[in-house]
Amino acid sequence: MNPGLLLLGGGAILLVVLLAVMVLGTRSRGDVAERLDRFAGRGSEAAAEARPRKRGRGSSVLAAQIDRAIAGRGFAARISRDLAQANIKLTVSEFLALRVISVIAGVGIGYLVAVLRGGLSPIVTGIIGALLGLLAPSLAVRRAKGRRLRAFNNQLGDTITLLANSLRSGYSLLQSMEMVARESTPPVSEEFHRVVQEVGLGLSVQDALANLYRRVPSDDLDLMITAINIQHEVGGNLAQILDTIGHTIRERVRIKGEIRVLVAQQRISGYVVAALPIVLALILTFLAPDYMNRLFNPIGLPPFLGGNSWFCMPVCSLLLMLAGFVIIQRIVNIEV
Repeated sequence: MNPGLLLLGGGAILLVVLLAVMVLGTRSRGDVAERLDRFAGRGSEAAAEARPRKRGRGSSVLAAQIDRAIAGRGFAARISRDLAQANIKLTVSEFLALRVISVIAGVGIGYLVAVLRGGLSPIVTGIIGALLGLLAPSLAVRRAKGRRLRAFNNQLGDTITLLANSLRSGYSLLQSMEMVARESTPPVSEEFHRVVQEVGLGLSVQDALANLYRRVPSDDLDLMITAINIQHEVGGNLAQILDTIGHTIRERVRIKGEIRVLVAQQRISGYVVAALPIVLALILTFLAPDYMNRLFNPIGLPPFLGGNSWFCMPVCSLLLMLAGFVIIQRIVNIEV
């Protein structure tokens, strides 16, 4: 083991950690207008133009320039929407910076593993670490989105019943939403609190509910918002309509729970089947690196296949495992 290389790798990882702390510590706090443009908004274009105008004093000019440069791009709007749906208080430039830092950290950790273990190719471990670092932030955001959406859907049936009972007692729709924001638990309380704030600051109820649906893309929530909008246009007994919708949503949640229990074993089997070869390969790599190196060393293939195409077997194996995992998840994903 080369102590100089080990020291260099440790210093690189320490630098990445310091950069991550600086990015999170100096992220813009933003004023009220900026936060409203992000969550309430006066249109996506206006929000994208207004967001980089004012930043915290500790934020770098480069981050503001990046925000302006990517303001009108499709991927920036998609990242911003995903962050809002996951309730992660980061701008697009900060998320991209964290992704770059994650890639650098993955390369450094992969290189350190190769140096510490010995017998491993630093290039291979560095590439694997870079890919994992590139995917990790997106997977974290996606997981946070899914967890928050499930929690919102599980609370929505009771929330609609609370709205209907409040309307029967003589409250207006906005007062009922304010009571939901006060009495419920997150994430429902947070989202309805934003709706009440947006209406209080000048948006119509319909626009505030549309923004709510953009933050929480739930089919059940869309059903409730559609009923409120129709009642606003043509009139009717909104409390009775919400009672019916609430009963439907609760039954749907109950059926989804039963289906999730019935397919839990098959779903876990898919994860085990997909993860088992990778885990065994990692264990064998650490226990017997010479044995696993045969999989990654050049082999004598015919010239028309490239001669040194050592990656054919690992890549094909990963693709087949991924295909099997996707097929199993599609089978157990039963829509209600």
